[in-house]
Amino acid sequence: MNLKAEQEHTVPESVDILQIMQAIPHRYPFLLLDRMEEIKAGESAVGIKNVTATEPFFQGHFPARPVMPGVLIVESMAQTAATLVVLTLGKEFEGKLVYFMTIEGAKFRRPVGPGDQLRIHVQKERARANVWRFHGVAKVNDVTVAEATFSAMIMG
Repeated sequence: MNLKAEQEHTVPESVDILQIMQAIPHRYPFLLLDRMEEIKAGESAVGIKNVTATEPFFQGHFPARPVMPGVLIVESMAQTAATLVVLTLGKEFEGKLVYFMTIEGAKFRRPVGPGDQLRIHVQKERARANVWRFHGVAKVNDVTVAEATFSAMIMG
């Protein structure tokens, strides 16, 4: 889809959980995004994940010292990016599957646990046809906890 077609619909500056669930097919317990803010169509967004003590992964990772798995932080980056892509491309892409193609340079700088709020900053590096590449940085209290560059393909 070209930029002119992308601009034919309005993209909100923020979306809630219901709008996220309309955009991507993920559901509990694998929906790792609660809200999005600072949305710039086709360019960037900030996803928010409120990490709670009741997250199912904390039962086994690790019961004595709960830590959000790094791969799930990267998944929350991907869900933020996928929602941005769908919001950018429009209603005909809602609910479409978006598959990881690459994950590069993933770095995990500090543990994320119950009570933390992840602010997931994603920035588009490029988009060609149905393949999009993003750089993501996850922060807690303005401190970087993880980052990665990844690409994904939207199917449909």
